[in-house]
Amino acid sequence: MAEHILDDLDHKPNDVRFFCDSKVVLGYIHNESRRFFVYVHNRVQRIRQSTSPGQWNYVPTVQNPADLATRSIGASQLNNTIWFTGPNFLYEPSQAQQHEVFELVNPKTDAEVRPYVTSFFTQVEDGLFSDRFQRFSTWESLLRAHSFLIHQARSLTSSPNVTSHKCKGWHQCSEIRTPEEQKAAKKLILLHTQKDLYPQEYTALQKEEQVSNSSMLWKLDPYIDDGLMRVGGLLRHASLDSELKNPIILPKQCHVAQLLVNYYHSKVHHQGRQFTEGAIRSAGLWIVGGKRLISSILHRCVICRRLRGKQEVQKMADLPPERLSSSPPFTYVGLDVFGPWTVVSRRTRGGVAENKRFFAVRGPAKQLSSDRGTNFIGASQELGMQATREDQTCLLKYLHENGCTWEFNPPHASHMGGAWERMIGVTRRILDGMLLQMYHNHLTHEVLCTLMAEVSAIINARPLVPVSSDPCSPYILTPAMLLTQKSEAAFPIEDYTEKDLLKSQWRRVQALANEFWSRWRKEYISTLQPRRKWHVTHRNLVFGDVVLLKQAQFPRNDWPLGLISSVFPSSDGKVRKVEVRTTSGGNVKTFLRPISDVILLLAKED
Repeated sequence: MAEHILDDLDHKPNDVRFFCDSKVVLGYIHNESRRFFVYVHNRVQRIRQSTSPGQWNYVPTVQNPADLATRSIGASQLNNTIWFTGPNFLYEPSQAQQHEVFELVNPKTDAEVRPYVTSFFTQVEDGLFSDRFQRFSTWESLLRAHSFLIHQARSLTSSPNVTSHKCKGWHQCSEIRTPEEQKAAKKLILLHTQKDLYPQEYTALQKEEQVSNSSMLWKLDPYIDDGLMRVGGLLRHASLDSELKNPIILPKQCHVAQLLVNYYHSKVHHQGRQFTEGAIRSAGLWIVGGKRLISSILHRCVICRRLRGKQEVQKMADLPPERLSSSPPFTYVGLDVFGPWTVVSRRTRGGVAENKRFFAVRGPAKQLSSDRGTNFIGASQELGMQATREDQTCLLKYLHENGCTWEFNPPHASHMGGAWERMIGVTRRILDGMLLQMYHNHLTHEVLCTLMAEVSAIINARPLVPVSSDPCSPYILTPAMLLTQKSEAAFPIEDYTEKDLLKSQWRRVQALANEFWSRWRKEYISTLQPRRKWHVTHRNLVFGDVVLLKQAQFPRNDWPLGLISSVFPSSDGKVRKVEVRTTSGGNVKTFLRPISDVILLLAKED
């Protein structure tokens, strides 16, 4: 009808609109993605031959004049319908131009819409790619899987060469793979690795051309033998096996090379790089850049860490405030014990009665620091647990009045008390030298006190800083100046320039003390500034790290595995002591240890 009307019009309209009260039909006309059965397809095609989907619009049924032609209506009522006048929106040009895009109402259930079928084009180039090797964690599992694949392929083939194969068809074979199948699997794995990693070199050698001089294989003079690239080299006339003269080439960046290094490293029982590299070369393999690969794998090997790993270290911590404060002597005390010394307390008819004693009267202290020796731990438990309530009250009252605390270093962390531990060693050497000069073996209390006084005097006379060669500074800065507030050098008082030294004795003592503190700040503190060792910041141990817990009383192979259950960062954020949880005989134990007593086997992120 539209075509006939347009043909008869002398003046063609600029635009033609079509209206339909069926959204289903409008969806058919606007459809661009789905297909229809023949009936609907033909009519949609006919409509779209002379019209475009944009010309079609929706009209409600009550406003559609064509709807009156399909329904019975009285002749007297026909003049009052829209059959002659049309719908009102035709007289409104702005609304007459509006249209929308319609979609299929219900394409899944519409009987006229063909089912949506998707077809894919599959092109099989090669069923095996080296990226599939990434799924295997060991060379044995990779070789076993591909030898089984070869076994299955040969069971399904109809080649006359394998007619004697007793396994037929796809099956679950529990037999051990034959050496011939394993050899074929090894060749298949290495072949695809070479093709994927060295495609240009392999293609050139297949065409009997030389590889480019820009290739990493240029100096190896490679060639192809039995489908595999091998090293040409200069050993053609050597009386060696062909596997040693012409090893198979592998790149270090492939996963297969890593599996092979791990495999031969375990074969040599986790020895060093030279042993591992020799085993790989003896197996007829040449890994390009293999030295770095082997070193990196050995560095991450858990068993090697367990056998030869070093204890954890961390950058040296800053000196504690008590080492740098101007406090009276023995305000902060670090202590340790040694001995015991056998002391004669009284003489009897049968000889002498001996016992052990330790005396130290130095006045009140703010803080006592020590290691976790069994004697100190036992004493703290004795005072805290087994004492009576009255004794505890008196003890706590005394400590609170004097503001004294006792700080324990972590177990096995004697290096954290280096200042006083070093003095213990000095004391031992001096006492050993003095005891060699004594002709009797039994020490009385008076003799022991005299010995300790002499030892203390010798220790406190040591220079705290290098002895100066400046004649204007003849005095040696020693701990004795702090304890006795006297200078060891004999000098006339009139040589001092400070006026306070010429007055009363207490002012002289104060002047000497001030001179000591002045020199102590200027000369001694500056010597503490550099770190003598442990200069580098290392990775902090974190919760979840797997470590080996050092136990000096057992061989290294018997040291237990542990898990870091808690860390204790210092004020600078560095972790220097950790809590390790281990299991022994089904019992879970927890140990507080310095990081120098643990060996990191496997980091949490690994």
